[in-house]
Amino acid sequence: MVRLEEHKTETENKAIERIPLPERVYIPLSQHLGKICNPEVKTGDSVFLGQRIASVSAPVSAPIHASISGKVISIQDWPHPVLARSKAVVIEGDGLDQSPNPPISQSPEEIKKLTPPQIRNLVFEAGVVGLGGASFPTHIKLNPPQPVDTLIINGAECEPYLTSDYRLMLEKTKEILQAVELVSRCLGVKKIYIAIEDNKPAAIKACKSVITRTPNTEHRTPKIIVLKSAYPQGGEKQLIKNILSKEVPQGRLPFDIGVVVHNVATCFAIYEAVYIHKPLYERVVTVTGSCLSHPKNLLVRLGTPINALIDFCGPLKEEAAKIIIGGPMMGIAQYTMDVPVIKSTTGIILLSKKEAASLGEESFCIRCGACVRECPVGLAPCLINLASEKEMWPETKAYGASDCIECGLCAYVCPANRNLVQSIKRAKLEVAK
Repeated sequence: MVRLEEHKTETENKAIERIPLPERVYIPLSQHLGKICNPEVKTGDSVFLGQRIASVSAPVSAPIHASISGKVISIQDWPHPVLARSKAVVIEGDGLDQSPNPPISQSPEEIKKLTPPQIRNLVFEAGVVGLGGASFPTHIKLNPPQPVDTLIINGAECEPYLTSDYRLMLEKTKEILQAVELVSRCLGVKKIYIAIEDNKPAAIKACKSVITRTPNTEHRTPKIIVLKSAYPQGGEKQLIKNILSKEVPQGRLPFDIGVVVHNVATCFAIYEAVYIHKPLYERVVTVTGSCLSHPKNLLVRLGTPINALIDFCGPLKEEAAKIIIGGPMMGIAQYTMDVPVIKSTTGIILLSKKEAASLGEESFCIRCGACVRECPVGLAPCLINLASEKEMWPETKAYGASDCIECGLCAYVCPANRNLVQSIKRAKLEVAK
């Protein structure tokens, strides 16, 4: 792990603001790891806020909901922040933000009566997926195929620039911890750890304060683990290793060693799904970068084009040379500002021409071994890259390409500026075919 320039001061003290209601949203039918959803609406249909507009019967899936009320004007190909293009439901807003089933408040007594299957069903119906970027359907992680004994809540947020999780931990501390209780009840665990990096003392204090004031009668009191600020501290396999001194074997998943990891933003979505029956149709996004006059943390409706967020944080000090969705290490550069915010959008970063140029041009690998020394999962990225360039897909699999967490650390330390992550991503896609 390495220490990176954090660039968090621009937004870490900016309270979450709600962006004005978008006039039109473009809601992709692919917003989770798994099969693309099938639309349940057609052009000309009127829809309400929170109405389910797409679903799929595949095992790994999560429904999608309307983020505004209005009329469906088309279902068409549209730019996608991860897939380049995808089918999207386009909704023209009516400005009324109407919902036939507005959020309701469940009493503590009603919540206590909920069984794990009922909790999982509420989470599924709300379309909750992992909001740390992986977008794996959450209801599946609430029901692992074998018993687990440990739950880790990921509040590390180790990516530079991003502070949306930090603000949630400060502003929604109680709600996140209530969701942690729900998750621990579903999993049947007794050991709960909340992992926070030491550069977030206010979040650590807030969580400790709520835990102290909230006695737990079922012996599931979370323990705060303060981790050194480093990258990629927030990777689930790194958290497991640093907290439990356990390693997830190559080709296996955390539940294979009795552990489940959930992100704090995902926990807040679980709270809203269970306590107020609110579908996942909005999320907090950090919008930042040296090009912006007013970097902010924004509560944004899904499907809102990122140019609306950029305008809200403007005016621009200078034209952005590169726009990244996600963090600078694991994020994806965008080719248009028409791409919408989706469930996995953690941040939008605008880099200046000088910052983008500092990334350097790619040159030949000099076999220095820096990528091998720094890889947090023990791979040899240079070898995977070489095999990928030659389209030797069985060799990339043998070198462990599928275990790559795409943290970007190999490319960061590479003196030749090799496009290691891109080639490994391609190898993973080819191996999965």
